[in-house]
Amino acid sequence: MPTKNVHAAKPSVSANATPGAAPRTRRRSSVQAGARATLPDLTANVSFDTHEPIGKQIFRALRQAIFVGQMVPGTPLSEKEVSDMFQVSRQPVREAFIKLVEAGVLQVLPQRGTFVKRISPRQVREGRFIREAIETAVVRKAAVSITDAQLQALADNLRDQKLAAKSNDTAAFLALDEAFHYAIAQAIDCTAAWETIQDIKAQMDRVRYLSLPDVSPLDLLIKQHAKILAGLRAHDPAAAEDAMRRHLREILTSLGPIAERNPAWFEADEPERVPLSI
Repeated sequence: MPTKNVHAAKPSVSANATPGAAPRTRRRSSVQAGARATLPDLTANVSFDTHEPIGKQIFRALRQAIFVGQMVPGTPLSEKEVSDMFQVSRQPVREAFIKLVEAGVLQVLPQRGTFVKRISPRQVREGRFIREAIETAVVRKAAVSITDAQLQALADNLRDQKLAAKSNDTAAFLALDEAFHYAIAQAIDCTAAWETIQDIKAQMDRVRYLSLPDVSPLDLLIKQHAKILAGLRAHDPAAAEDAMRRHLREILTSLGPIAERNPAWFEADEPERVPLSI
């Protein structure tokens, strides 16, 4: 069987780790639930010459396609179509679908089928709240223990972010953004912290994609990353935590305008009883 490329399970701080299959343009349209839509070819994102379970690879490929808008809200998915695409049995596809439902990006409608779900503003806020709690704790500890080599890797990543912004390559920027945050978790030898929030931040990632570069300018995000790095370089836990908190709260500012610009992508809002944005 021919070898296919596969994205690394963990992001690297190098620009070379940018997912090659990610599109450089964004689709802001949507399809009606039940409408037929051509699924993107995601076979390049799966490899049979690896020890990683095929179901996990399919899950990641589908999740990434949803995050970057290759499959817009309302896109129908069937186990048969996806299994045919990857030339596998339905079992690993079913496993991937279950995980995507749990992540809140797929929904199963009885007697109708499985569809890409609209974004829930409430789940975005909840995800940000949980992510902030975890990442501020991580960056505080990293400020104490981070090494010069790890600081240099973050600086190199920040340089590559600027290059991506200069060429308006939002796909590369998002990959580098992920790598930047993952590297901070690596700095305290606690990558489980990053893995824990992957599904929690699923709705956030979809909003982040829609926000670039119009609502959340890349230069602004780069400046926020630079402040995080400055706090880490100074070995100042309070400064690093404050910079991380401000950075992660940027989505609260952009969420409203993004939902207004892309109403077909969003569910009706359900305000939480206890505000999570304070």
